[in-house]
Amino acid sequence: MKSDLPDLFPGFETRFVEANGITLFCRIGGSGPPLLLLHGYPQSHVIWHEIASILSAHFTLVMPDLPGYGMSSIPPVSGNHEAYSKRSMASVMREMMRVLGYRTFFAAGHDRGGRVGYRLALDHPDTIPRLAVLDILPTSDYWDRMNRVFGLKVYHWMFLAQPFPFPEKMIAAAPVRYLEHTLASWTAEKNLDCFAEGALEHTRAWFCEPDRISACCEDYRAGATIDYEHDIADRNAGNIIRAKMLALWGDKGIATSVDDPLAVWQAWCPHVEGHSLAAGHFLPEEAPKATGETLLDFFSS
Repeated sequence: MKSDLPDLFPGFETRFVEANGITLFCRIGGSGPPLLLLHGYPQSHVIWHEIASILSAHFTLVMPDLPGYGMSSIPPVSGNHEAYSKRSMASVMREMMRVLGYRTFFAAGHDRGGRVGYRLALDHPDTIPRLAVLDILPTSDYWDRMNRVFGLKVYHWMFLAQPFPFPEKMIAAAPVRYLEHTLASWTAEKNLDCFAEGALEHTRAWFCEPDRISACCEDYRAGATIDYEHDIADRNAGNIIRAKMLALWGDKGIATSVDDPLAVWQAWCPHVEGHSLAAGHFLPEEAPKATGETLLDFFSS
């Protein structure tokens, strides 16, 4: 990966943290209670660069690259995709925070990071008193609602979950073209204007690596299999998210594929609040001020 990428977090510490056999690349900065910020697909920790200044005056921000993404190490591929399950990733994040000295912390996650976040809240309820998820619905709810219209909107779920190496080879044939099409198509304006050029440089640099393309596909294969099974097991057992929870979604985002995203989350969490923001899928970049201030209000209250 290129070593001359722009520094989007001036004054923040850069660290590599070992957790459960995974080496996680992190940006850490700010002061106050710890707040774990988790990115989604097809991005890395740099999604938070525009709102870090809003939150870092009140919280100590920990912004890792998820396993396999960005500059974190790449877990091995397996038949059951367990290393890329959100349960495994949640355990890695919990251990990373313990290594950093935090046994309890707030968490916010966008896209795949939101799935790691709600799995953290389900599996380790004493760890997270407050959780925010950005433009997602629970994994099993997406799959159970899959129909013609929904399938066209989230076609990548089925494409990326295809067996190795089909999606990898398709993406690797033109990775930057695929990346930029994906990013643009999920914004409200259907272009790349909301993304800082420096952030795009970071994403292009790692997304072209074949092993990381495969890691991203494994993430979605886990979503179609083991993650779904974990969600259904929790629903059947009557498990709920006990943390105070905030759900945000773009009014032109992916979560609007259902009529009432908040109602979906209320089946999982009795303490959830939420609303839409004027944006597509990428709230931290399309609506950084509104997203940052809403997160600040929620985690400060």
